Amino acid sequence: MTAKTIIKKFTPNFLLRFYHFCWAFLGAFLFGFPGYNKNIKIIGVTGTSGKSTTSDLITRILEEPFDSAQGRSNYKVASISTIRFKIGAKEWENKYKMTMPGRFVIQKFLKQAKNAGCKYFVLEVTSEGIRQFRHKFINFDTAVFTNLTAEHIESHGGFENYRNEKLKLFRATKNIHVMNADDENAKYFLNIPARQKIKFSIIDAKKYDFKLNLIGDFNVLNALAAISVAKAYGVDFETCKRALEKAKGIAGRMEVVSENPKIIVDYAHTPEQLEAVYKSLTTNYSLPTTNLICVLGSCGGGRDKWKRPVLGKIAVKYCREIIITNEDPYDENPLSIMKEIESGFSQIRNQKSEILNYKLILDRKEAIQGAVKSAKPGDVVIITGKGSEPWMCVENGKKIPWDDRQIAIDALQK
Repeated sequence: MTAKTIIKKFTPNFLLRFYHFCWAFLGAFLFGFPGYNKNIKIIGVTGTSGKSTTSDLITRILEEPFDSAQGRSNYKVASISTIRFKIGAKEWENKYKMTMPGRFVIQKFLKQAKNAGCKYFVLEVTSEGIRQFRHKFINFDTAVFTNLTAEHIESHGGFENYRNEKLKLFRATKNIHVMNADDENAKYFLNIPARQKIKFSIIDAKKYDFKLNLIGDFNVLNALAAISVAKAYGVDFETCKRALEKAKGIAGRMEVVSENPKIIVDYAHTPEQLEAVYKSLTTNYSLPTTNLICVLGSCGGGRDKWKRPVLGKIAVKYCREIIITNEDPYDENPLSIMKEIESGFSQIRNQKSEILNYKLILDRKEAIQGAVKSAKPGDVVIITGKGSEPWMCVENGKKIPWDDRQIAIDALQK
């Protein structure tokens, strides 16, 4: 256990909140409160899944040149996501292993975006970030809700607390609210007043004629969220269509790293995400479940232990071959985490004899190599949990450089 963890454990909650608020204020003060710049429209995207893809698609649409009364126009867009930092044409990888970076990082970035002349700033907003006041001193013009499922439950002390943190973004945003009407939690977000409320639903896809080069119905919803935001800012559908059809893939999000054999890397690390990924593969590629070779793990560090056997149970339902492996164990015993995933198999062991075709491989690199090696023509290797994350987080705060995609490519070359 690190010193930071010990301090957090024994410090009263009100003092921790005061500490985080002070850092948020100090960060904004030092950089001249760039979050209140009237020349930048700030768009916050929150939800359990789809934040990175939605943020990326919003960014692509808003920076797509379009015809206006003044002629051909295009705007500079800045964004921060799990995957990257972006100011106009300049991009660099998010290596913090934090979806929503610290207050000083965000405020400094906002100042850089302002100085670069950006018209829009798209920011992924997390429940943990909100709890630590990283969203403070930022004048959000639009709030986007993608969906809500159980995550960070142990950290927040319950699903309702988790949802309430997300709601704070909408309470702080007075202008435009964009919401996924298909999610059962949308009603809580709809209750919060705003100048303009826009709902989107999977049935709306029938209204639009565009080809999305991203796999899965969940990505259709992400695209609809991006279209809704763009329309709120007066962007016509033809511009949206051009931008969306140019999007060939998002790093680490259903990313196809090889076609023969087909190898896909995805960030899925909750039960709902994992099942959606497996379903999309069997639906979009018309695959029987007997063609899926699945590599999975589960975040350690004491986070959401309840989901581990659930992930195992889902994998049994869809995968011919399962390789359970290590994934960011932090200070927890990685083998214990893997055993907890394995425990989910027993719930349906008697219903599916193929369940015996699984392995526990502690070394994640070896696990990926094994999955690639065992792939036959027509198989799909799906590697979940880390996506494009650049680090493996182990004990005592140590980070090991990592890339699931490159490991898979190297395995193919060998």
